[in-house]
Amino acid sequence: MNKLGANQYKQMSVKTANRGQVLIMLYEGAIQHLKRAIAAMEKKDLAAKGVSIGKAHDIINELVNTLDFEVGGQVAIDLERLYNFITEQLIKANIENSTGPLITAQKLLETLLSGWKTAVEQVNKGSAKP
Repeated sequence: MNKLGANQYKQMSVKTANRGQVLIMLYEGAIQHLKRAIAAMEKKDLAAKGVSIGKAHDIINELVNTLDFEVGGQVAIDLERLYNFITEQLIKANIENSTGPLITAQKLLETLLSGWKTAVEQVNKGSAKP
């Protein structure tokens, strides 16, 4: 599949996904960008590091922007704190050119992703019942 076709496929996937699936895609995207940033640091590719950290940062910002504090209550507050901590780790990694904070952020996002996958699966099972 060429790059144009892959981009069209990705756009269609996002347009047809439900909220839970989009949330999972955001987490997976952030994790992939963190992995790319770590690899770029190991190769001493500062430009690629910056791009990947920037993309991960954009995704985290989007996650913050989608929080609903009225519905989510304390969970939304706690997620906002985690997202802010992850953002701090991205900034620290970029300034210090260190993979440690990126690994910390990646592990947190992988833990959250696992929890969200389970939650979305449970919701989907519940909505599939007649």
